[in-house]
Amino acid sequence: MTGTSSYRPPAWLTTLLAALSAFSVYTCMYAFRKPFTAAGYDQLQFAGIDYKIALVIAQTIGYTISKFAGIRFIAEMKQEKRATGIIKLIAIAWIALLFFAIVPAPFNIIFLLLNGIPLGVIYGLVFSYLEGRRTTELLGAVLASSFIFASGFTQSVGRHVILSWNVSQWWMPWITGLLFFVPLIFFAWLLDRSPAPDLADISQRTKRQPMTKKARRDFIRTFFPGLVMLIIAYILLTIVRDYRSNFAADMWQEMGYGKDASVFTRSELPASVFVLLLMSLLMLVRKNIHALLINHLVIFTGFITALGCTFLYLNNQLSPFWWMTLSGVGLYMGYVPFNCMLFERMIASFKYVSNAGFIIYVADSFGYLGSGVVLLLKNFMHLDISWTNFFIRIVIISSVLGIMLIIFSAIYFSSKYKKYFPPLTAKYRYV
Repeated sequence: MTGTSSYRPPAWLTTLLAALSAFSVYTCMYAFRKPFTAAGYDQLQFAGIDYKIALVIAQTIGYTISKFAGIRFIAEMKQEKRATGIIKLIAIAWIALLFFAIVPAPFNIIFLLLNGIPLGVIYGLVFSYLEGRRTTELLGAVLASSFIFASGFTQSVGRHVILSWNVSQWWMPWITGLLFFVPLIFFAWLLDRSPAPDLADISQRTKRQPMTKKARRDFIRTFFPGLVMLIIAYILLTIVRDYRSNFAADMWQEMGYGKDASVFTRSELPASVFVLLLMSLLMLVRKNIHALLINHLVIFTGFITALGCTFLYLNNQLSPFWWMTLSGVGLYMGYVPFNCMLFERMIASFKYVSNAGFIIYVADSFGYLGSGVVLLLKNFMHLDISWTNFFIRIVIISSVLGIMLIIFSAIYFSSKYKKYFPPLTAKYRYV
């Protein structure tokens, strides 16, 4: 039904509908991805790997496979049947969680890998409803706040299922998914009712369309140096953010919050609200190149925030709760722009007919690959270091490197823009 009716509801209602449904669909998706990380696995090991690390790596491998496949899948995706695709893919992930509960350890590890494969393309499917609009910053900020909020919220739900319902760590992920499946169907249907971008959207934000293999190569070749710097920065952010999300339960346990199921949600809520408000304000910036550079500034500030609050914590000037909370704010200030606003405004700045989902998936692919590599290194290097102290180290290293990369990236795109206009004639540029 998307874009097929001549009737268009008021703009505010369109924005509200798209924001609410996208937020809810992606929150529901997290119920099929993250709750298993809220459990403990009784010191089990597999092939010399801590069992929880093995499970996280397995799911990350599946997710990474999906992200690489999604580069083409999302770039070439047509609009038809996106909602049913979302439901079917998440249903497959849910079935994998059922087998994870039924099949005994360690043979159930394979089902976490199978769980990750269909989930990796959900973001691109949801974001395809939102990009290319004058309100994309607001919509993207709402969508981004969903995965900040949903990570902690679904872990809290999973922890509650274990502590209050006396469900085992094996069945908890499937039970948690059961609670979210009917809401998923409803909100996917609602998302599919969102009208397509109108002529004013296209005029201001550039036309969005599927990209052929040649178009994708031309795009990367055109912006290669800047993309390399941005993708490396995003790899660093993904490593830290993914580690924090996957091993939050272990770090909270070490810091004395092990029996507080609500701490996952309470620590993520400030980041959700702050990043939502901050990124929504970018909608007010009409000139696309200015918005692109402001996105760089937000990412830079995020790295500074994560680094600064970590040093305060090390000097006993921040409590564990506020350190985790503020480090989350900083990390998501860096992470969120990559998942929507940065590449959205990059395309609009250079008036390049394409779609943001493609380059988001290029970055995501390498980001999750880097996350898996770091987990393997932590395990096989046999570092005698706690979950919390390892997190501190990767925050410091990633922040220092990320700050330098973002500075050079901003210089590159500013210089590129000055050389790029007046527009050049090219097959894939929208003039």
